[in-house]
Amino acid sequence: MKVLVFQHIACEHPGIFRQFFSEGGIDWQAVELDAGEVIPDLHGFDALWVMGGPMDVWDTDTCPWLVAEKEAIRTWVRDLQKPYLGLCLGHQLLADALDGKCEVQNTPEIGILDVHLTDAAKDDPLMQGLAPQMKCLQWHSVAVTQPPTGAELLASSPECIWQAMRVGDDAWGIQFHVELQDNTISEWNEVPAYAAALEKVKGPGALKAMEDDALEHMPQFKDNARLLFDNFCRSIS
Repeated sequence: MKVLVFQHIACEHPGIFRQFFSEGGIDWQAVELDAGEVIPDLHGFDALWVMGGPMDVWDTDTCPWLVAEKEAIRTWVRDLQKPYLGLCLGHQLLADALDGKCEVQNTPEIGILDVHLTDAAKDDPLMQGLAPQMKCLQWHSVAVTQPPTGAELLASSPECIWQAMRVGDDAWGIQFHVELQDNTISEWNEVPAYAAALEKVKGPGALKAMEDDALEHMPQFKDNARLLFDNFCRSIS
C-alpha cells in the first residue's frame, strides 16, 4: 500500500501513525502544501490522508493552495473512489470539498474531552473496537455543520455534532485527534495560533494542565490509534 499525506504545517504530521507505517512496511509520501510542494499524480497512490493545520477551509486568499487541495480531494473521493482519512482540518476539508459546510463554533473545543460513538459506528469498519465513549484531544474552533450528501454520522460531542463521519464506502473524517505522541501537545503549543486559542479558552497555565491530562490518557490514545490504523488497513485490503 502507498499512502499520500497532505500536510499543512510541519508539526501536524501523521504522528504515531508514522511508526505504524514503518512497522507495516507501508510506503508513504508527505506533501507539505503550505511550503509550496506540488500535489503528485493521484493515480500512483492507494490511500489519501489529510492532516490538520491552523488555517481554515475558507482561507484561500492567504492559503491559495487550498483550492488545488480541495479539487484533489473531490477527485479522490468522488471520481477515483479510493480510501480517504481526514483528521481535524482534513475532516473539515472533506466536507467543504464536497457539498458540505464548515462554520466557526459558538464554543471552541480545546482539551481532553468526551466523544460518543453513534449507533451507526457499531457497523462501521473504521470504528470497530473503539469504546462507545472515550476521551480525545480536541483543539479546534471550526466544525462541520452541514455534512456531505450521504454522510453517515459516526461520533459526536456536546459542542460538535459531526465529530466523525463516513462518506460513501471508504472516506472518513475525524474531527478529534488520534495521532498523538507524548510530545504532540507541547509541539503544537509552539504554533502561535494554537497557543493563543488554548490560553483564550482555558486561561493562563492551561498547557501544563492539558499535558498532564493527556499523559493520564495516553495509553488509551495509543490503543485507539492502533485500532483505527489496523481497521483502516483491513477495510481497504
